[in-house]
Amino acid sequence: MGSNPSMAKRKTAGSDAEAGHSASACRVVPGAAADGAGGSPAARRPVSRRRLTLDDYIDGVVSGDVAVLSRAITLVESNRQDHESQAQELLARLLSRCGRSVRVGITGVPGAGKSTLIESLGLLLCERGHRVAVLAVDPTSSVTGGSILGDKTRMEKLVRNPSAYIRPTPSGGSLGGVARKTRETMLLCEAAGYDVILVETVGVGQSETVVRSMVDFFLLVQIAGAGDELQGMKKGVVELADLVAVNKADGDNLTRARIAAAELNRALSLLQPATQGWSTVCITCSAFDRESLAELWNVIGHFVEETRASGGFERRRRRQSVDWMRAMIAEELQNRFFRDEAVRGLLPGIEREVADQRLPVTIAVRKLLECHDA
Repeated sequence: MGSNPSMAKRKTAGSDAEAGHSASACRVVPGAAADGAGGSPAARRPVSRRRLTLDDYIDGVVSGDVAVLSRAITLVESNRQDHESQAQELLARLLSRCGRSVRVGITGVPGAGKSTLIESLGLLLCERGHRVAVLAVDPTSSVTGGSILGDKTRMEKLVRNPSAYIRPTPSGGSLGGVARKTRETMLLCEAAGYDVILVETVGVGQSETVVRSMVDFFLLVQIAGAGDELQGMKKGVVELADLVAVNKADGDNLTRARIAAAELNRALSLLQPATQGWSTVCITCSAFDRESLAELWNVIGHFVEETRASGGFERRRRRQSVDWMRAMIAEELQNRFFRDEAVRGLLPGIEREVADQRLPVTIAVRKLLECHDA
């Protein structure tokens, strides 16, 4: 989990493709505020929108061209049928190059300092020779459909690092605020040579459970001084964590953070570990203390070494792939059901009957399913 010179060499191969674009523009979504991000007029010009072939996508992603990587991610996020078909073929062709990263999910209450912590940790890892991709999933408004997409501005130093890539993605209202295509995005980043994938959740709803299902290691970020440390945490979230970190452990807050960590460690000793054979503990950390960041990463490295040696790492990956397949089957069956012309014709009337309490829900469901099967 230390320095990774081979990954640094692979980055060099794709660095020429980035020439002529500003560092920040190359590492955020083209067109989503990347244009005009600063620098010379040439740097502000949008990435060429020449239509890319499948081979163009593959060559660009594998070579580390961040502009092509961004367009490939946009492709897999698209709901257009022709885009979806090309995206799935692209993923199939790149699959053999995926799976070589360490995937870390990071969650925490708003105000816990996740973004600052991720930026500092990302910079430390880049210095050690890693290539870091941050998938920052922003909440999408249920009213306007808009999203904040603020992580690219909150991580100003990391976004300019040539060994880092930040992809702010609106959740689109999917379960727990986690983007529907986050898994595919993660695979594309791995194919592009990023060996550390950090997935930041919005920290609300069921997003933690969804992210836990796609990462190797799950980090819960807490802060001290917010009242009863246990009252401020959902037990279900704590049970998902492989490590709890009390953040902002610096200055006048250091003593409070250490007390909070001690309380949390006592509570964690009573809970079932999230990963078999691994004991979840709580540590203190600060985005401004490199030693504590190094300790945090050492814990993750130790976890990876232990679970790989026991076989638990590979078992989790295999189980996650099967679970992902089942989830996609359920999603596709639901989409096909509601696209069915017979169902669409019958649905409004049945919904009115259910709303008016004239038809039991179970009978309504049976009628719709029979209509679909007919």
